[in-house]
Amino acid sequence: MMNALLDAIKFPSDLRKLTTDQLPKLAKELRAFIIDIVATKQGHLGASLGVVELTIALHYLFDTPNDLLVWDVGHQAYGHKILTGRKDIFETYRQLHGISGFPKITESNYDAFGVGHSSTSISAALGMAIASSLKGETEKHHIAVIGDASIASGMAFEALNHAGVSNANLLIILNDNAIGIDPSVGALKEYLTKVKTDKSLAKNNIIRALNFDYSGPIDGHDLDSLLKELTRLKNKKGPKFLHVITTKGKGLDQAEKDQVKYHAPGKFDAKTGELAPKSTAVFPPKYQDVFGSTIVELARTNKNIIGITPAMLSGSSLKMMLEEFPERTFDVGIAEQHAVTLAAGMATQGMVPFCNIYSTFIQRAYDQIIHDVALQNLPVIFCLDRAGLVGEDGATHHGVFDISYMRAIPNMIVFAPRNEVELRNILYTSQLGLNHPIAIRYPRGRGFSIDWKKPFEAIELGTGVCLQKGTNSAILSLGTIGNNVTKALEELPNIAHYDMRFAKPLDEKLLHTICANFNHIITIEDGVKKGGFGSAILEFIAEHHYKNSIKILGIQDDFIEHGTIEELQKINGIDSGAIKQILKDLY
Repeated sequence: MMNALLDAIKFPSDLRKLTTDQLPKLAKELRAFIIDIVATKQGHLGASLGVVELTIALHYLFDTPNDLLVWDVGHQAYGHKILTGRKDIFETYRQLHGISGFPKITESNYDAFGVGHSSTSISAALGMAIASSLKGETEKHHIAVIGDASIASGMAFEALNHAGVSNANLLIILNDNAIGIDPSVGALKEYLTKVKTDKSLAKNNIIRALNFDYSGPIDGHDLDSLLKELTRLKNKKGPKFLHVITTKGKGLDQAEKDQVKYHAPGKFDAKTGELAPKSTAVFPPKYQDVFGSTIVELARTNKNIIGITPAMLSGSSLKMMLEEFPERTFDVGIAEQHAVTLAAGMATQGMVPFCNIYSTFIQRAYDQIIHDVALQNLPVIFCLDRAGLVGEDGATHHGVFDISYMRAIPNMIVFAPRNEVELRNILYTSQLGLNHPIAIRYPRGRGFSIDWKKPFEAIELGTGVCLQKGTNSAILSLGTIGNNVTKALEELPNIAHYDMRFAKPLDEKLLHTICANFNHIITIEDGVKKGGFGSAILEFIAEHHYKNSIKILGIQDDFIEHGTIEELQKINGIDSGAIKQILKDLY
């Protein structure tokens, strides 16, 4: 379609040349631009469609990038990127060497703060506002746009508590669409719903009680209302809070009707919104579905099993358990710390809590894992979905640190299944009764076998297995990256391959055998090399005074950018081709 207005805009300075009556047409063009590209390139759709008018209004009225705009999370920021100098390269988003799918301070001076996790915007914008005040920049504006799912997080509340007693020139905009990835949950969500229709609550609400100049709720798709209220707030000092009602997926009927599916819908028809037809071929299951299906199966016979997730019912496939056992399934909202300690409390009372949190997000609850779970040696079962490289979401979402930070914790068991059957069996083993907490890490995406629903078999804790015998040289793998090794060894039958399975406790009996029989040892993991599985093997070798030569393969000491998992594995030298070449060169 012709984008007469959008074509002429490269930066917000161009946007500000338009008249206000041209802005609705620009909003329509911007929506169409986002839909056209996401339809083929894939990515996050609904959130950015919902804030098109708000994005235009903010850049139209405020002097960005001098005025600082922070998004929370980054799913909302596609329109922001398009209007801030990245329209011509927007189609490269989430591709290797292309622009990020999230705001990133090294990418543009319009991205005031890097955001990939939720609930950070208020703290960051408040910090910026206080800094501006200390520097005497009293006219500078600091704006945080936060969703109703994100504002329920503890960190957001901590920031609100601080901001309310400051004189910071801070504007918080609540983008209230009643949904994050899944529908928002909790008492605050119910309160915000009531505020929309109950004027008495709007006048005497929790935000006003925290000393904010509260206004709203207003229609976030009505540009006249947005411009009028933002202009008022722009001229008012101190902490301000604007409650805006939007529709996630606005402008695409299917995205408005099925907001969960169209959060990140994959490929779809830009005109009709219909999703691309799925292949009729039978594929191995996603690891998340192996987890979801298995925990339901186990919960049918073990009444003490509990499922807990922080706002990832669909992403973790705990939705399967919610459908069958709603009284034993808990979505606590974007509150990873609470999820962990909630699980700890349940464990003290004999429950069997499966706490399912993406690897990158459980980093936010590290203190709770140490003090509330491990220190008390409570048998919480942590299921770390999206472990390892996750692909196009990039540095904020890769789950590459969990082996290192989990194995450092006393009492913690760390297990990585090589395939779906092993994931199924460790879930079964864990609910039989453990004396310690366990972290089970598994990747994003599909497994390897269609025939994965085997009868349950208990796994002996701290044991590895030999997958291929060999002489002189051995490669030790942990988790699904071992399948790359298996492929690499198809032409190298004389090299031994061991799947160690446990990063902690190590199979020391097996390691003694390996160290006594092989001169050369290679370790491989899809986590960081620093302090990871390979480091554990080095520690064992040093402790027992072995003289084997060791080479560690894994994720380099850097934050890895976005790209396909295959591309990123190749960059880090852990794809099957790189493994094969290393083995040929060394041995």
